Amino acid sequence: MPLRADLDAIDWKILRELQNNGRITNVELSSRVGISAPPCLRRVKRLEESGVIKGYRALLNKPMLGLDVVAFCLVGLQHQSEAELRAFAERARNWPIVRRAWMVSGESDFLLHCVATDLTTFQTFVIEELTSTPNVDTVRTALTIRQVKDEGLAAI
Repeated sequence: MPLRADLDAIDWKILRELQNNGRITNVELSSRVGISAPPCLRRVKRLEESGVIKGYRALLNKPMLGLDVVAFCLVGLQHQSEAELRAFAERARNWPIVRRAWMVSGESDFLLHCVATDLTTFQTFVIEELTSTPNVDTVRTALTIRQVKDEGLAAI
């Protein structure tokens, strides 16, 4: 698949560095990627304005915040009309326990990345919210044991 953005080697270095540390100063960033500060800042602005960089956020330590349960739910719907898919996607956006969600192909229709304070909270969500949602046919869950990789996209 061709890239949709016109990126050179310096742009990729900038993206890698920003994913490693989004709070890096422009002077330090320019030093690490091998160009002076003014063109580095212009490149970052261009990457932001073009939408390659969507935004910045703090990565939080879930266990330190008491969010000890990370799980995935594969959800199959009874009907997959566009309206039903949109309706479920909207519900998923409004569930605080769901941190990320994807519409997927295959045996399931959605993959939900869930984070909860404890197993009981997660189970309550699955039983009282998710499985009772209109049009939900199947729910398969997978509790994580430990994260073994967390890499940004620019490492590709």
